[in-house]
Amino acid sequence: MSGQEKVRVSVLIHGRQYTITGTESPDHMKEVAGIVDEKMREINSINPNLNTETLAVLTAVNSIHEYMKLQEEYERILQELNRIKE
Repeated sequence: MSGQEKVRVSVLIHGRQYTITGTESPDHMKEVAGIVDEKMREINSINPNLNTETLAVLTAVNSIHEYMKLQEEYERILQELNRIKE
């Protein structure tokens, strides 16, 4: 599949059906949706009284936090590799 072809996939996130569109494979988009669903359920299990909007925002904040930590670790590893190469 070309990286530019748009694909539509139906996914279930936190009990609600969504159609998402992207250029990745359907399996990739379903995997992403599954991770979002998992994160929302995890946060909801700790805070069951949150409304969906707040739950979605907290999921986004937590996901970006994890992304930033991975990015920092990646940069640290790159710096270490460059140090070793020298």
